[in-house]
Amino acid sequence: MKRKGFRFYFKIYCKILAQDLKSKMSYRADFIISTIGMIFTNISGFVSFWILFRNFPQIKGWDYYEMLFLYGFSLISITPVQCFFDNNWSLRQYVYSGDFIKYCFRPINLFFYYQSEVFDVKGLGQLAFGIGTLVYAWIKIGLGFTPLMLLKITVFLLTASLIMIALQNAAAATCFWIQNSFYVLDLAYRFRDYAKYPITIFSPVFRFVFTFVMPIAFIAYYPSLVVLRPDTVPVLSWLSPLIGIAFFYVSYRIWMFGAMKYSGTGS
Repeated sequence: MKRKGFRFYFKIYCKILAQDLKSKMSYRADFIISTIGMIFTNISGFVSFWILFRNFPQIKGWDYYEMLFLYGFSLISITPVQCFFDNNWSLRQYVYSGDFIKYCFRPINLFFYYQSEVFDVKGLGQLAFGIGTLVYAWIKIGLGFTPLMLLKITVFLLTASLIMIALQNAAAATCFWIQNSFYVLDLAYRFRDYAKYPITIFSPVFRFVFTFVMPIAFIAYYPSLVVLRPDTVPVLSWLSPLIGIAFFYVSYRIWMFGAMKYSGTGS
């Protein structure tokens, strides 16, 4: 069988996306309410920073605008998992009901086909809020701007997003082996809240965990240091794109391994 390339999958994705958006827009009230809810959720995070820094001008050497930069960076980097991989939340239901079997008979990549069925438009509101926060903090900090800096932050944002995607892929895939997999996925999702903080504020034990066990420090902290602290960038910051790619690939293989072992619910 001829191997299908990027152009083929891109055309397929555009068609699936168009159908998904049509179905969502048929329930406009639900879309508007959920979008407003997402915006207010992000605003509450912004307000929490403002309240915190009214009493503490710095936290472990990080001032208000640097923390806002980290917050905006984390919002942008977790947007792809919100927009493109939201169907992971339904995976356990498809597996337990037996409906997942329908994905196994299509002549395209199983992972791509399943994930492409859902696009969460609400994530675009999160993206806009994250970009606004990042730009605001960037201006207040007084960071310079060059094409090279734009390239670096784009690369590091894209690869940082792979960490959260990988966490969710691997957590969702546990449904192929365990019944109460929702709690695993929910736990992985909740770890994203720690990504908006510098790991220096945590104890050495949690620094190790957030770097080498559940590497959420690579979602925002290490990548953002390339822009925020260019004179003292640690090696882990430069390695974060490779770590993101490697972690995503491992999670993809775990997801595919579970999916290929799936044989339905039985009789």
